Amino acid sequence: MVQLLILASVFVCVATLIGGVAVFLRSNDNPNENRLTEFIQNKKRTASKSAAEVLLSPLDDAPTKIEEFISRYFNLGRYIEQSGMNLNVPKFLGITGGLAGAGFLISMVVLPIKVFAPMIAVGLATLPIMAVWWKRRSRLRKFGASLPEALELISRALRAGHSLPAGIQLVAQQMSEPLGPEFGRCYEQQNLGIPLEDALKEMTDRVPNLDLKFFVTAVLLQRQTGGDLAEILDKIGKLIRERFQIWGQIQALTGEGRLSGIVLLALPPALFLVMLKLNYDYVMLLFEDPIGIKMLIGGIIMQVLGAIAIKKIITIKV
Repeated sequence: MVQLLILASVFVCVATLIGGVAVFLRSNDNPNENRLTEFIQNKKRTASKSAAEVLLSPLDDAPTKIEEFISRYFNLGRYIEQSGMNLNVPKFLGITGGLAGAGFLISMVVLPIKVFAPMIAVGLATLPIMAVWWKRRSRLRKFGASLPEALELISRALRAGHSLPAGIQLVAQQMSEPLGPEFGRCYEQQNLGIPLEDALKEMTDRVPNLDLKFFVTAVLLQRQTGGDLAEILDKIGKLIRERFQIWGQIQALTGEGRLSGIVLLALPPALFLVMLKLNYDYVMLLFEDPIGIKMLIGGIIMQVLGAIAIKKIITIKV
């Protein structure tokens, strides 16, 4: 059973490594020609695109077959874009496959316990997605923390007699990454001919922030029904600041639960490593005995369920 698992893991990891390297080294012979071909033939996609959007997108931004396949289930390209990392989907998959394959092969050669090789390969393969997740999370938090100041800046610009696009341009010039570039991209899009409403909606697609959706909704309603947009933006900014204050209080109150969850989830793996050092034969029964294998699988499942339960308890949406 264990030998069959190792052979299957070797095949998967080697195939992933070869495919990842091939995707990573893949390059378009003529990106301009591919871009024009896509623009002409794919009518469903280009029907909703204006010339300004084509000008704003890079010439080599045509999606590959892998990106098109993955986008049916999960928009990995947009997820990486939200992290602010200079990566595309083929390079990301190449790095993931390379780490998994290299980790597995090195583990098979170096480690005396071959059964750990698939675990190490999976662990290394998750490092890129964890890095993207961490960067995306910190970038979105920074965006949300800077949004009240940006709204107040637009409000002051409107009271000074400037237009809304001029206020957005002012935010793009005065605010730092990541908020400034996102508003700057929105301003450039409307400056090249895209309606401001569409540019704002696209910004909400790029940045999944609830407060930003409040801002865009307020702008759209004001442009249709009228009203004092500066006053509305001041109220939204005040609401966002109060939400952050409540969120900070909740983080302080749930700190004990988070710490308990970390200890409870880290204790079994730490105890396993300690017992592996102290009594090797005793621990190997979990991998050699059929009952031990069932107990190990059951323990992992219970760990996952416990992590999900603790996460549900300490997560309170504001």
